[in-house]
Amino acid sequence: MNRRAVHLLQRIDRAGDGLTTDLFLYALSAAFALLTALTSTLLPHRAWGAVAVWAYAAAAVVVVVQLATRSTAGRAALAWATGAFAALLPLLIEAVQRAGGRIDRAQEEVLVVEQMGARLLHHGTPYLSREAIAALPADERLMGYSPYQPGMAVFGLPRAIFGDHWWTDARVWFAVVSVAALVIAVRLLPAGPLRVRAIQSVAVLPICALTLATGGDDLPVLTLCLLALALAATGRWGWAGVAVGAAAACKLFAFPVVVVLAAYAVASRRGRSFLPGAVGLPILVLIPPLLIDAAAVVENVLRFPLGHGVVTSPAQSPFPGYLIARHLPGGRFITIALLATVAVVIGIRLLRRPPRTATTAALIIGWGMLAAILLLPTTRFGYLLYPIAFLVWAPALTSDVSHRALSKHTA
Repeated sequence: MNRRAVHLLQRIDRAGDGLTTDLFLYALSAAFALLTALTSTLLPHRAWGAVAVWAYAAAAVVVVVQLATRSTAGRAALAWATGAFAALLPLLIEAVQRAGGRIDRAQEEVLVVEQMGARLLHHGTPYLSREAIAALPADERLMGYSPYQPGMAVFGLPRAIFGDHWWTDARVWFAVVSVAALVIAVRLLPAGPLRVRAIQSVAVLPICALTLATGGDDLPVLTLCLLALALAATGRWGWAGVAVGAAAACKLFAFPVVVVLAAYAVASRRGRSFLPGAVGLPILVLIPPLLIDAAAVVENVLRFPLGHGVVTSPAQSPFPGYLIARHLPGGRFITIALLATVAVVIGIRLLRRPPRTATTAALIIGWGMLAAILLLPTTRFGYLLYPIAFLVWAPALTSDVSHRALSKHTA
């Protein structure tokens, strides 16, 4: 991204003191929620849209009033409130309805995580072996897979221990961790208008609000990674390692963040503070499942996401990687080669010019994740919440928001 592009984006964002962009965001989000409520084939998504549309519409009306009165006061408070009513309220409604007997009020990810918690509680490992999955009835094999790191099972423990209640729904605990991590991370950001955009990118955007309300497992991973960036930006390297290590203990999506932040930490001579938590936590949670059945860990965490499981993952958004894998001879190996190429390029970049600021680290993470999501043979549209958040947070992590400074970071 060159200086001219950065300058143009800043001019657009600052139009009407940021209120013009706010209005566009809330109005577009309301339209998305309405369309979801009316047309989605997924019932949890339709339930989310029916509630979220009113939150977004109300926020848009508030911004219209702000534009008319030329008042920018309360933009951050409006973003927080919109997130609460567009994400947390639908989540609670669906959790209560599900506890009351509705079976169409949660995505499959919620059930998978809760099953992981039950298996961890009773068997010491959240994973079934390939043989055990193959022995399940054909229509149950997909749900037999747990394509997450062992730490994700923690969110399923409340239901395994205390039974079916609204407050034991895994999404409730996803939300607790997500909100706590986001609030702390935002408080660490430099004061200014970019803080509002940082809040909106995680709490307001439909891709995040919908995910938290209906599935939720990506939000704690994302917010813990953002917290790690904010902690690193303020020199709290030990806690940054704990935050990103906890994220990596839950999902592989956090591992690129660990690698980039590790390069940043080493370049800043803070590796000794950062690495124990960042590397130690993911390794620690893997030890028990590996000791019990290492093959089951590989089957669930690696083979299934790469398309080599007993059944095929339903994560098949029409991105380039999926299209190549499906339509070209040897396409799956081509996508793996392309992913490896991206990893090598980023690795060389980190070795030759490691990031010296949290902003640069966030940009490397954001663009790298975007490339990976586009090239993965099995992926979801919803995974775009990761690169969007990292790229929006990048300028918010520095107190120097001039277009010259930002273009230097993005060069």
